[in-house]
Amino acid sequence: MARVEPQKEYVLRQVEERGVRLIRLWFTDVLGQLKSFAISPAELENAFEEGMHFDGSAIDGFSRVQESDVLAKPDPNTFELLPWAETDETSARMFCDIDNLDGSPFEGDPRQVLKRNLDRARERGFSFYVAPEMEFFYFSSSDLAPGGQPIPLDSGSYFDLTTADVASDLRKRTIHTLEAMGIPVEYSFHEDSPSQHEIDLRYTDALSMADNVMTFRLVVREIAMERGFYATFMPKPLTGVQGSGMHTHLSLFEGDENAFHEPSDPYRLSKIGRGFIAGLLHHAPEITAVTNQLVNSYKRLVPGTEAPGHVSWARNNRSALVRVPVVKSGKESSVRVEYRSPDPACNPYLAFALMLAAGLKGLEEGYDLPPEATGNVFELTQAERAAEGMVELPQSLADALDVMEGSELVAETLGEHIFEWFLRNKRQEWSDYKTQVTPFELDRYLANW
Repeated sequence: MARVEPQKEYVLRQVEERGVRLIRLWFTDVLGQLKSFAISPAELENAFEEGMHFDGSAIDGFSRVQESDVLAKPDPNTFELLPWAETDETSARMFCDIDNLDGSPFEGDPRQVLKRNLDRARERGFSFYVAPEMEFFYFSSSDLAPGGQPIPLDSGSYFDLTTADVASDLRKRTIHTLEAMGIPVEYSFHEDSPSQHEIDLRYTDALSMADNVMTFRLVVREIAMERGFYATFMPKPLTGVQGSGMHTHLSLFEGDENAFHEPSDPYRLSKIGRGFIAGLLHHAPEITAVTNQLVNSYKRLVPGTEAPGHVSWARNNRSALVRVPVVKSGKESSVRVEYRSPDPACNPYLAFALMLAAGLKGLEEGYDLPPEATGNVFELTQAERAAEGMVELPQSLADALDVMEGSELVAETLGEHIFEWFLRNKRQEWSDYKTQVTPFELDRYLANW
């Protein structure tokens, strides 16, 4: 508690000195939609000490009506001034943990799920660090082109650089805004598809990164909207091109030491690193419904794209689900693992919690690491993949939910409340999707049958 108290005092002082008029309290629902309400500076000290009371039954996946009241407790470590202004007033934000009225963690709060799993890792002596590569699309407006497709801002491709490129300007302004909010960026560039972009966030602890991802998605949309455009993290908004992923780099630390690093190993990968990878591979199908939670997510995870469709691992092989990137000379201790199936529409709190839980399970149970994929997994036939023991990832949201429903690991990681609500909600999404008549069906069948 002593560590947090000075931070509360710092926030109270900043609010007074900077003339902050509104403090926005942020949290997420189970699906990862950002929620917010504002308080005045006069309420801030009480919010720190007692929490702010609100009706949780109004938030998807939170409370039932008969047990609706919860408390939002702002985390002072997440205090940042908002660099845009809806009015001339200065405002700030803090992320909140959601508690029950008795002060215990509310089991429907995704942030609490991640914190609980980080505590489990900490009991084993590990800190969990992540760095996601955030891909997204810019489009010209909410109007659709003929044929029902959104309208890209450019026709560029991977690493393209053009002069007077409006999308490049949007990306630059987004990076400046992120850094003004204390979110460091490592790389940014044009991605493979028209009007697709990537911004990679610099490594930090998983809780801070989940908060950063939520902030990132809002900032990207906010900057685009200011210019009359819009941004989307929909995994596959365009037919015939690559979709958007959220490749996530992972590592465990023991104190200041990277637990994945082993100097004597030819590839610098420790026994802990191998066990963690084995856990990710073993449980990958079970966690896919959460890392890829939309019906649309599975339009990206198909053969013929650069997204993984099968469970495999390799060193520096981008066709594998789990990749161990080759580290720079002199940076051998920075070995890490990249998990390539998640997309940017996921709830980062739940996704990071499940990646961690799967990896730790591999350590606890002593899973064997299967042989490394040596070739291009995308080019292998189904028979060749089967011969190498590669299991297919779920091919639809319905398939993913079936696998998730039987997973003890996912149920334990998420807790009963979120586990059961997520399954119900996503089963309904799939049911709604099945009743829709799509343009594909009209084009193919209407005139011919």
